[in-house]
Amino acid sequence: MPEEREQSWTIRGLMKAAIDHLQKSGIDNARLNVELLLSHALELPRITLYTSFERPVTRDEVRRFRSLYERRLKHEPLQYIVGSASFMGLAIHVDPRVLIPRPETESLIEQVMMRCGERSSPDPVGILEVGTGSGNIAVALAKYVKNISVCSIDISEEALAVARVNAGAHGVDALIEFQRIDFFEPVDQLLRRRFDMLVSNPPYIARDEWETLQEEVRGHEPAGALTDGNDGLNFYRRIGELAPLLLNDNGSVFVEVGFGQAEIVRQMFEDTGITGLTITRDLDGVPRVVRGQCRARARNTAMNN
Repeated sequence: MPEEREQSWTIRGLMKAAIDHLQKSGIDNARLNVELLLSHALELPRITLYTSFERPVTRDEVRRFRSLYERRLKHEPLQYIVGSASFMGLAIHVDPRVLIPRPETESLIEQVMMRCGERSSPDPVGILEVGTGSGNIAVALAKYVKNISVCSIDISEEALAVARVNAGAHGVDALIEFQRIDFFEPVDQLLRRRFDMLVSNPPYIARDEWETLQEEVRGHEPAGALTDGNDGLNFYRRIGELAPLLLNDNGSVFVEVGFGQAEIVRQMFEDTGITGLTITRDLDGVPRVVRGQCRARARNTAMNN
């Protein structure tokens, strides 16, 4: 974007200059980026930008837009700049304390919702979510599934603070219990009860893949929400260990997996006694969700460490 000039800007002129500059800077989806940044700076719906092309933009508005625009030029994720990400039709507040919700995770939600729809029990479906982050999964399930109770855990108190904000914003905070729990430490708090389903989109990026990630991801999103610092499979191993101790008999396990991990995780779960395993592809055709069922195991053999 050209340096600020004495001449006045219109919405049309500012958009054109910013889009051209962003394209030359190598930022993908330049038009969408500019639309969202400008509508945020002007506090206008995106459609209004196009119905008000000749509207003058004040110097203060230009400065506001420029501050947002320059952050994007430094590869800060668009969602952090505007403070929101769309997930399952919901506006989810995000900031650098949490991972930005991805569209592929909607496939996980859809599978869980289908299973909830198959239940005939009048009792609320009890769901344990491992690694809540922004709370997008828990909030979407609480918003769209009737007769539900969610317990969402995370090791990060900062992430839990964001999740609570999102639950409150969507009016589902009474349906979700957030707890700070390290899933790799003793989980006595969780072992006091049984759940019907365990749902997780865990950190699944392997340590040796970290440097290959885009700058928007590697340089800005919380590493602990993306990678386990190992082979990307630590959480699946732990879920396989603990699911029979945390779930009711024939309880369901749903996990999102990374590219190339689906069959590995399916076999890993099968080896721990989880049955009825299926793999579902996301809208891009990538095997994305592994689902299975497990028999409840007596807790006197609990693996609590």
